[in-house]
Amino acid sequence: MRTTVQSMLVFLVLVASLAGCHRPEKAIMSLDDAKDVRIGVMTGSVGERIVGARFPQAATKSFDDIMDAVTAMKAGQLDAIVISQATANLISRKNPGLRRLPELLDTEDAAIAIKKGNDDLLSAADAVIAQLKNDGTLADMQKRWFKEDDSPYQEKDLSVPQEGPALRIGVTTTREPYTFMDKDGRVTGHDAELARIIGITLHRPVEFYNMKFMSLLPALEAGKIDMIATGMIATDERKKSVAFTQPYFASAQVMVVKRTAEPSTQEAQLGSAADLKDKKIGVLLGSVHDTYAAKQYPQATILQYKAPSDILLAVKSGKVDAAIYTHETLLEILRADDELALLGEPLFSVLIGTGFNKENDSLREQFNAFLVQIKKDGVYDDMASRWILKGIAHMPAIDNTKSNGVLVVGIVSDKGLPFTIVQDNRMIGYDVELTERFAGYLGKELKLMDMEFGSLIAAVSTNKIDMITSTLMLTEERKKQIAFSDPYYELHASVFALKRRIAGMGGDGTGPASVSLFRGIANSFRSNIIQEKRYLLILEGLKTTLVISVASTLFGTMLGALVCFMRMSKKRLLNLPAKVYISVLRGTPVLVVLMLIFYVVFASVSIEPVVVAIIAFGLNFAAYASEIFRTGIEGVDKGQTEAGIAMGFTRSATFLYIVLPQMVRRILPVYKGEFISLVKMTSVVGYIAVQDLTKASDIIRSRTFDAFFPLIMIAVLYFLISWFLMQLLEYVERLTDPKNRKKRVGDI
Repeated sequence: MRTTVQSMLVFLVLVASLAGCHRPEKAIMSLDDAKDVRIGVMTGSVGERIVGARFPQAATKSFDDIMDAVTAMKAGQLDAIVISQATANLISRKNPGLRRLPELLDTEDAAIAIKKGNDDLLSAADAVIAQLKNDGTLADMQKRWFKEDDSPYQEKDLSVPQEGPALRIGVTTTREPYTFMDKDGRVTGHDAELARIIGITLHRPVEFYNMKFMSLLPALEAGKIDMIATGMIATDERKKSVAFTQPYFASAQVMVVKRTAEPSTQEAQLGSAADLKDKKIGVLLGSVHDTYAAKQYPQATILQYKAPSDILLAVKSGKVDAAIYTHETLLEILRADDELALLGEPLFSVLIGTGFNKENDSLREQFNAFLVQIKKDGVYDDMASRWILKGIAHMPAIDNTKSNGVLVVGIVSDKGLPFTIVQDNRMIGYDVELTERFAGYLGKELKLMDMEFGSLIAAVSTNKIDMITSTLMLTEERKKQIAFSDPYYELHASVFALKRRIAGMGGDGTGPASVSLFRGIANSFRSNIIQEKRYLLILEGLKTTLVISVASTLFGTMLGALVCFMRMSKKRLLNLPAKVYISVLRGTPVLVVLMLIFYVVFASVSIEPVVVAIIAFGLNFAAYASEIFRTGIEGVDKGQTEAGIAMGFTRSATFLYIVLPQMVRRILPVYKGEFISLVKMTSVVGYIAVQDLTKASDIIRSRTFDAFFPLIMIAVLYFLISWFLMQLLEYVERLTDPKNRKKRVGDI
């Protein structure tokens, strides 16, 4: 089944990579280049519709899981993938060989799906989403979850009710950042947080049901779950079967392709800042770096970004050749990132100050007085020493009476150390400490407004905030709009780029340096197993796989014996149903049986998905086992039965003591193979929200975006399970072999 397919895929990838048998790949530099390529989409996603309409000549391949598509692309089976922008950002960050095309294919509305007829829940969820839009909570959530850097997610600590009827939420935990598993095995993400907020509003506990994406709508229609919250697009086709709330997010669809060598960004080496004259340069929108680049490099392509994290991603992903940013912040970044380096000396320096509304002279004068005081008593020098020179990222305790009102300060939370970052859900940094000390000086409660850099000046000009403290550089243009305090620091601006792009640093322009095989395996092992205690997911999945395999085999064996008895009966009333049962179950894929039992047979019954899996696989196994038993019984010579009866045995005793031992010995080789097939078939239980071994690997791949290691790891584990169970059955086979029994007796 699926695990077997995945294992075969990994094997073929390894063989192909060793043999160099990939077909020549077409370089996809824009959407126009993807007209006739092989494009991967997610099953049941809007990507299928987009590709069909936009690229009618392309070969479309559907996948249940995004990492299956990534694996196929790395194996040379795909040329591109169409996926949501949030997921594409994660894939390109975790896989240096892939990148996201900047052009958008389409934008679709994501909403929560609710079963038709459940108008009360639909109305309540709509009201919650409307409130979250109005109070800015949704905007804050999107900023925290749909980011383009590798900084930790900032999840809100929500107190969900523990009593009352549970709100059952259907999710797919391989859709980061919408819904995924954290290091503790807990469902988290943007949509998970939204679902918990709805649960709190409705005063209901929340239960998440993790299942395959294509299983969510059937589960909702069957009443197994109350709603779907996992980045689902409200398409016209889906609206025919389920109801949707109002949209809570506009999901952009983009294309991910393989990174190819470009002369402008891959081959040319940079010797100094002068080499940027005809290159792509990244800058922060509205910054002095932006103005400087436009003036100094008129022939270059200047790409403006709203956040520093966007600039960093642009450099690392090859969207720009180099970028200009604050020298002091870059020093912190380079300490933690070996891929980046400074290009030459700082370009220029500029004074920074705090920005105020031009009519708020009193607050500006108070800040200037405060600045004089901290410089005089040594606090200013201590702050600069700790944050900028020594790189000590620790916020001290600052006294504040908070008796004189509120001070609202505009700031950018991801400026980077030493100035501003978010750590443990709290802003820290030089600018933050300076602002907190000023608030304490005034005796006012501090309220930090985290904003886009380009919005700060407009906000203080319209009195939305009282002041700006965000490394705001003093320029003549800005002085026309706002008032500045006395300067409190002199910043420098530097150019940075990937090391391999800088001449003299060992780069050749062809890509990252290769990593040794053993080091690569060690890194993958740490990332996929040790980090965030992901081995617990493997152990839990292993336990579930073993429970389903053994329990369904026992159930299927007993049921198979009963069906065999009915099949061999001369009474048509018993014989005919057995024949029908065997024909239907053997002719129906086990996945279909699994889905029918879960969504149809037990549609109105609250039952554990693991129990459903045991029943489904047991029913399937029984159909094959019954025929195995019948063949084994019929293979025993009828004279054996007649001889037993002639010796005075009853028919039951004859079967038990004469026929059965011979039958067991005959069927064990075939039974053994069927049992191992059953173990591998359990890999599809993820379709009904069971977290087995394969599902565990999907969750890990969705977090690490490692295409191959989790698959190889799971393939090895399935092999070990099969091998261990095979040894047990071979031991039973030896016990029933007369030759072995005679040998043991002879040895005695």
